[in-house]
Amino acid sequence: MVTWLTENIGTIIVLIVLVAIVAGIVMAMRKDKKSGKLSCGGNCGSCGGCAHAASCSAGQKKR
Repeated sequence: MVTWLTENIGTIIVLIVLVAIVAGIVMAMRKDKKSGKLSCGGNCGSCGGCAHAASCSAGQKKR
């Protein structure tokens, strides 16, 4: 077991660092969502790259 750990310590350290980074990103995204922040700005009608821009409530005209 100790031999395996010493042979793979570099991989293990990289794995731990990547898991910490991903966890931090997920936590920040959850915090932003809970506080009401949107990652795209929330105006789908102004986004030409949005595949669903025409069907968004922001892109539709109000009656």
